[in-house]
Amino acid sequence: MTFVQDVTAVGGSLGLTALVAVIPILYFFWALAIKRMKGYIAGLTTLLIALILAVAAFGMPAQLAVMSATHGAVYGIIPIGWIIISSVFLYKLTVKTGQFDIIRNSIISITEDRRLQALLVAFSFGAFLEGAAGFGAPVAISAALLVGLGFNPLYAAGLCLIANTAPVAFGAIGAPILALEGPTGIPAIEISKMVGRQLPFLSIFIPFYLVVIMAGFKKALEVMPAILVTGITFSITQFLSSNYLGPELPDILSALVSILALGIFLKFWKPKTIFRFSSEQELASTLAVNEADEDQPHTGRQVLKAWSPFLILTAIISIWGIPVVKQALTGHYEGSNLFLTGLNSIGQVFTFIPNVPLLNNKVINVAGDAVPAFYKLEFLGAAGTAVLIAAIITKFIFRISWKDWLLTFTETLNELKFPIITIASVVGYAYVTNASGMSTAMGMVLAKTGFLFPFFSPILGWLGVFITGSDTSSNLLFGNMQQVTANSIGMDPVLAVSANSSGGVTGKMISPQSIAVACAAVGLAGKESELFRFTIKHSIFLVILIGIMTFLQNGVLSWMIP
Repeated sequence: MTFVQDVTAVGGSLGLTALVAVIPILYFFWALAIKRMKGYIAGLTTLLIALILAVAAFGMPAQLAVMSATHGAVYGIIPIGWIIISSVFLYKLTVKTGQFDIIRNSIISITEDRRLQALLVAFSFGAFLEGAAGFGAPVAISAALLVGLGFNPLYAAGLCLIANTAPVAFGAIGAPILALEGPTGIPAIEISKMVGRQLPFLSIFIPFYLVVIMAGFKKALEVMPAILVTGITFSITQFLSSNYLGPELPDILSALVSILALGIFLKFWKPKTIFRFSSEQELASTLAVNEADEDQPHTGRQVLKAWSPFLILTAIISIWGIPVVKQALTGHYEGSNLFLTGLNSIGQVFTFIPNVPLLNNKVINVAGDAVPAFYKLEFLGAAGTAVLIAAIITKFIFRISWKDWLLTFTETLNELKFPIITIASVVGYAYVTNASGMSTAMGMVLAKTGFLFPFFSPILGWLGVFITGSDTSSNLLFGNMQQVTANSIGMDPVLAVSANSSGGVTGKMISPQSIAVACAAVGLAGKESELFRFTIKHSIFLVILIGIMTFLQNGVLSWMIP
């Protein structure tokens, strides 16, 4: 039994079909923003509505719809859920052993100001993790660090989601842009150049925007020198690396440069007043602790030991992201290097890619191609496994007993059971939406906006990331449609395809997957609706900015197109 996608399935009209397709999205917005449902209930009911519409309105056979949901749910657990579990576990190990107190004090020794801590951790360190690992690791780890520093959990999660917009397009060693080369035929370096002429403007703005959200406009002006150092060093490095090196390294290089620049700058400059949240009740005791720490400062060796889990994590994830290593870890290496060949043999043992029963090659997309469907269970190659290895090494560095190590892991699993259900259900919804043709119908309506399409082009990417939770997936979903539409209206296809990726980054902060990940990391399971309400207005504002920029680049600023 096969299913042919039909973007005019409802009443023979593309408009009506797209209107029906948007129902699950509107429901999800309502469930979280208005009804304030718990995340896993909103996710499961959204998936149920999508399944009903896929069968009743789009004519998809029920077994294909259900199997597409399982396809997404498995992906939601491996690799996405696995990253969250291992990342939160690693963080909890540092807390359980008391090492996080040293980490906190080492950051406070650089600056006690919450505004500057957010720049260092949420923006710069989060961007580094995005460049190395992607998926949920940047938000999970940086948000947990901020909570450990004393940030309100909701604020920590929200700030990290917003900060994560600047690096997403170049995340996971450039995966979103590299993915575009296949379906569009446009060289990745050309897309990288164009994205590198859009996002640096956002990268300059986001640090300022973060501090305004935290403390207000006047308080942001107080630390403007630090904001400028962070934003300018990041954006300049992002532009240069994306235009002259390619899409693989902009995040890692930009993050490292901005961290180093801000750290050095803060050695010579301090804000006139130290900003803390009004809700912080233990200010006096905090100051007393800090004064005691200054009397008995931690040695460099103690600080290095406390930070070692995250330094080891960074090193391992960076290695995991190297393309040839990634191939070996997943059993796909075909070179002659002896070490990688041996690693490839191990990778094959831990890699399972079975067909999705009843679904593989049974869906025919609008282009007339059969869509393959596999469960990708790449256990060794998953970024979560890299984090787990860092946690195992941490066990020996911190001298934790296996009993306590396993107890902490069990606690982590118990705490994250509902967030994992949320992630599995919303990714399942994304896969049902794609397989049934719902996402294609919505995309094609936006593609018919004529001369306004350059403005709506980033919004298409924004929609794709909201649905799929991934800039890479959004690019694969809508990249070719962007190219075809651009050619039909006389728009440069490089600009349209790049705008899909640039606009997509602003959808990351409201993606159900990202919301679930962030809540899980800071202990707000069940409070996803509050975080969604926090981020939605910022997401809409930022995608409109990208839309205006793309519209101008298609006209008066066309000289910016490579």
